[in-house]
Amino acid sequence: MNKRYSLHHIHSADEFTFSPAEYSYFKYGDKSYAEKFAKELFDGFLSEHEEILNTDKEIVVLPSPYMAIPTASNFLCFYFKKYLDFYLFQKGKKSSILSKINRNHTYTTDYGNLSFEDRKNLIANDTYYLDKDFLRGKLCIFIDDIKITGSHEFTVNKILDEFDVKADFLFMYYAELMNFELDPTIENFFNYYAVKEVKDVAEVMLQPSFQFNTRIVKYILGLDSSNFEYLTSKVTKEHMDNLLELAISNNYHLIKEYENNINTLTQTELYYGY
Repeated sequence: MNKRYSLHHIHSADEFTFSPAEYSYFKYGDKSYAEKFAKELFDGFLSEHEEILNTDKEIVVLPSPYMAIPTASNFLCFYFKKYLDFYLFQKGKKSSILSKINRNHTYTTDYGNLSFEDRKNLIANDTYYLDKDFLRGKLCIFIDDIKITGSHEFTVNKILDEFDVKADFLFMYYAELMNFELDPTIENFFNYYAVKEVKDVAEVMLQPSFQFNTRIVKYILGLDSSNFEYLTSKVTKEHMDNLLELAISNNYHLIKEYENNINTLTQTELYYGY
């Protein structure tokens, strides 16, 4: 089995069945929207395809591939698992298992500005790993927030073929672009809808539901010195400590474009022990 489900379908550039503002906040680390979207996604899927969950197979949920810093879709996946597990509990079944596809590289390019071919070529240069023996015979649900060109799904399917994974696969999205006459850069229309400037990022980071993801870490590390100084003056020391720890974990200190801001974090002693 290889199926796909998406809750919201994008047919035009100005009418949507979900909130672009909420999506923008979600992409920049507000987990409250990750939970809201996950509940909507699970309820929508259950209402249309409950028969797929009526299986004796173990269920594995996987977010889009990442290295050390989770993507926004990872939090969507985490909360989806929460609602899925409660459903399985009510049915007297085993809870699902959270897994991941590991990736070894990262990039500074703004993915939302790329065409299908550019996206495919960019992620093709990466290397991935998954445990095919662990996934064998299970129902694997791959969860992502949005499908624009399908490049990630293409890549995941390629990985599954290369590893010869013998399992059932379900690709699940909160939203999917259905009108391919629309420019794929519409993804950045959603990404930046409510979070356009550094002051907007600072406001999101001060929310109690905030947690770093790959997008916001890359955004902050790529700021020019004046905007970086503004942001660090608005958020907490704990935020900056966490930022440095995450940057190092993802090898961002080896990327030239991020060098200055990472060095500033260490030089201003925003991180204990350095």
